[in-house]
Amino acid sequence: MASNPMDQFKVEPIFQGPKIGPFDLTFTNASLWMVITAAAVILFMGMTMRGKLIPGRLQSMGELSYEFIADMLKETTGPEAVKWFPYVFTIFFFILFANLIGMNPYAFTTTSHIAVTAALAVFTILAVIVAGIWKNGLKWFKIFAPAGLPIIMYPIIIPIEIISFLSRPVTLAVRLFANMTAGHVMLKLFAIFIAYLVGKGAVTGVAAIVPILGTVGIVALEFLVAALQAFVFAILTCVYLNDVYHVDHH
Repeated sequence: MASNPMDQFKVEPIFQGPKIGPFDLTFTNASLWMVITAAAVILFMGMTMRGKLIPGRLQSMGELSYEFIADMLKETTGPEAVKWFPYVFTIFFFILFANLIGMNPYAFTTTSHIAVTAALAVFTILAVIVAGIWKNGLKWFKIFAPAGLPIIMYPIIIPIEIISFLSRPVTLAVRLFANMTAGHVMLKLFAIFIAYLVGKGAVTGVAAIVPILGTVGIVALEFLVAALQAFVFAILTCVYLNDVYHVDHH
């Protein structure tokens, strides 16, 4: 067991790849677990889309998740936004599976790295910007100038709206990264504490029951956080997509 709780987040090369300009194509443990996560999502989708007349548990779970995400899109953005279902569905399950897989011993939690969560967040915001301009043209920039305000307020409101919009990828990335990192660090600290107490002898070994019970509680909480963070990322994506379809409502 590593004595440093931060060791579990180290990105280590599996095999060295070529360097193309500023890009290093080395395949790392983070890359491996992202591939495993993507494969797990594809396998899950394949097993839940068999289309049997009498659905089994997996197919029922898949159908419920499809309906849940579709309803979430309709409620937050509107019926027209259902065309974004594949993206929201994919990003929800990728984050969910990455979080859950990272809970297993010796697995790597890819969402505990700001580079991964930032890439997901930036891609989401860029998709909103591109789709908004594609659909509305320059009229899309009205989201930074809410209608109905006195003219004198716009020099104040417009910079605030722009800063608020630009902060979206930051909050998306940091929220997911911070929650997953903090939980795993806490689990590692409890594990180190338990090993220390047990290693000191019989009396302190009995005292290890307290952190063991604490660890069980944190593990249960971490599974809840893993699902909750995937949901939060997905629903905020739906909320941000509202800017594509409801420019005049600002």
